[in-house]
Amino acid sequence: MPRYGFNFLWMFSKGDKPPAEPDLGELDLVAEMGLDFVRVPADYRFWTKEFDYLHPDERVLALIDRYLEACRARRLHMCLNIHRAPGYCINRPEIEKHNLWADAEAQDAFAFLWENFARRYQSVPNDSLSFDLLNEPPSVGERGFTREIHEKVMRRTVAAIRAVDPAREIVLDGIGGGNQAIPELADLGVVHSGRGYQPFTLTHYQAPWSSGTMDLPVPTWPGPGRKGKHWDRAALRDFYEPWREVECRGVKVHIGEFGCFNKTPNAVALAWFADLLGVFKEFRWGYSLWNFKGSFGIVEHGRPGTVYEDWHGHKVDRALLDLYLANRVRG
Repeated sequence: MPRYGFNFLWMFSKGDKPPAEPDLGELDLVAEMGLDFVRVPADYRFWTKEFDYLHPDERVLALIDRYLEACRARRLHMCLNIHRAPGYCINRPEIEKHNLWADAEAQDAFAFLWENFARRYQSVPNDSLSFDLLNEPPSVGERGFTREIHEKVMRRTVAAIRAVDPAREIVLDGIGGGNQAIPELADLGVVHSGRGYQPFTLTHYQAPWSSGTMDLPVPTWPGPGRKGKHWDRAALRDFYEPWREVECRGVKVHIGEFGCFNKTPNAVALAWFADLLGVFKEFRWGYSLWNFKGSFGIVEHGRPGTVYEDWHGHKVDRALLDLYLANRVRG
C-alpha cells in the first residue's frame, strides 16, 4: 500500500447461479490505466453447500486460482475479500444459519476458511496477493456484536493464517460498516481498510436498497448531510481523524471501497470526488472504487451528463479517471 484500483464483483453474491466467468479484458484495461489493485469481494456460498463449511468445492476455488494468475500476469495486486462469511454479511445477515459473533461453528469455519486460503496461496508473494478477512463488520450492538468479540475473532484468524504463512499481507476492515477505526487491533501488523461513502445523503442518493434516501433533496457539494451536518473538504478530513490517530501507531491505512451512486448529478459527484481523493492524496492513502463497471463504477455508470471515452469497447468516465490518476501518490 498505497495501491489504486477497483472492486470486481463477479463473485460478490451467489443468488441461484454459479459464479460467472470473470471478464479478463477488464483487467487489461486496469493495467493500461496505470493502476495496480484488484479487490475481489467473495461470497463463501459459491464454494460451500448447505453450510458444510469444511468441504469447499474445489472447482469454484480453482476459478479464484485462475483469476489470481490473470492478475499476476498483468502485474496487478489481487486483494481477496470475504464479503459474505459463515455467519455474517452486511447484506441480509439473517439468512445465515449461524452468527459469527456468537456461534463457535461460524468462528471455527471462518478461521478454517482463511487457513485454507493461506495454505493454498502460500507460495504467492505479497506483491501479488493480500487477504481482506471480512467486509464491513457491523456496529456495536447489532446481532450481539461487540468490539471485544470482533477483536477475538480477528486475532484468532490472523494467527491461523500466520501459522501457515507468517508474512502474508492481511487487511482488516473498520467496524460500523467499515467506517469506524479499530485502534484495539493497531498492534497486529495488518493493514486497516476504511470507506469513502460520506456523506451518505450524496453517495447513496435515491439508492433503492438504502433506507431513507429516496425522498432526499438533490445533493450539492459542499452541502448538508444527515442531522443537519454540513459537509465539505474539511469535514471529510475530520471524519478520518480517528484513522489518522491509528496510523500514527504504525498502522497502514487503505480505502478498500468508496463511490457514488448514479442518481447524484454528475457535476456534484465530480466535485465530491475531487475533494475526497484530494484528502486521500494528502494522507498518502491508496484507494479502490466500488466498483469498476456499474452504477457506482468508472465504466458506464449512467450518471446523466457524463462524458465517456471509448477504451476497447468500454465507456470510461474520462473526468473521473483523470481525478483518479492525478491523486495517486507516486514514489
